[in-house]
Amino acid sequence: MNYKNISAVFIAFTLFSCSTTKKTTQSPKPKNVILLISDGTGLSQISSAFFFKDSKPNYTRFKNIGLIKTSSAGQDITDSAAGATAFSCGVKTFNSAIGVANDSTAVQTIVELASSKNVKTGLIASSAITHATPGSFFGHQINRGMGDEIAVDLLGGKVDFFAAGGLKYFTKRKDKRNLVTELTALNYKIDTTALGKFAQIKSSQKAGFLLAKDQMPKMSQCRGDFLSDATELGIQFLSKDNAPFFIMTEGSQIDWGGHDNDAPYLIAELLDFDNLIGKVLDYAEKEGNTLVVVTSDHETGGFTLSAKRKKKADGTEYDDYSKVGTSFSTGGHSATLIPVFAFGPGSEEFNGIYENNEIFSKIVKLTGWDSKK
Repeated sequence: MNYKNISAVFIAFTLFSCSTTKKTTQSPKPKNVILLISDGTGLSQISSAFFFKDSKPNYTRFKNIGLIKTSSAGQDITDSAAGATAFSCGVKTFNSAIGVANDSTAVQTIVELASSKNVKTGLIASSAITHATPGSFFGHQINRGMGDEIAVDLLGGKVDFFAAGGLKYFTKRKDKRNLVTELTALNYKIDTTALGKFAQIKSSQKAGFLLAKDQMPKMSQCRGDFLSDATELGIQFLSKDNAPFFIMTEGSQIDWGGHDNDAPYLIAELLDFDNLIGKVLDYAEKEGNTLVVVTSDHETGGFTLSAKRKKKADGTEYDDYSKVGTSFSTGGHSATLIPVFAFGPGSEEFNGIYENNEIFSKIVKLTGWDSKK
């Protein structure tokens, strides 16, 4: 081979390499999005899985990890309503706000936006469906305590599947309305007894499960695999016609364990959430076109993993560095940065440090749901 031929081969190889590189660096577009929110969970809560779980935590399966700043519009320390509204609407707002901007005007939620793009939507929580986090994905109220009003917002029909507690906000209301009857009239198949199987809702247009008067039971009260099972059922139902979908599932009660300064309560709920992560990642790995984002609205309790405090025979205390103990610094929320874990198409976009409302903008940009078409 002469010099000219060698040069030609080299140039052709270089052009091919550049072309190949260009193609592989294009941002992928996920078909589905699953957002998992562990309310009240900071790095120490996540770290507890590495010490108290009998198997390897599913958090270890993520390669793309970032951090969010959680302050609300007017407060350094957010509450769950403002934190969830940042995720659901992409705006910073005031504490207690549900799906409204800082001036109290309603803002389109990601559920409403996705629905307008013919994307199926689902919400699951171990709290009432009207509670701060799930409520912020379909409701528009100035105060998270307006449970009856938030329940009425669900009648907008943008949520295709939901599973949580909160039945009292639908049937034991001050205005005497029966919202279960009204939801049924809007083509929802509503079950207030058990989660059931896919075959029971397969032919339904929409489905909802209200399985407790208020919040769902604690893990210590035999809630079982509700979060994982409800999320798997939601995926089956929403994708039954090969439609794209958005699901938000909240592990609500990690936060409540933090407020109570109850480490066993907190850890049991966190381990249940880690099991949920495993189920979702199993699906996403197999399906291949699902973006999974895992984060929290804020940290609760100032939870700390430290050396276990023990007493000597004479009554003096000491730190046993061979054992992990737990402690709390507050009964409220803290301002610590919160981890974000992402898997699937576009997951690298969630690396770095950014504001909590950018979770919304990153998702809608990657999916193309922000387009005007």
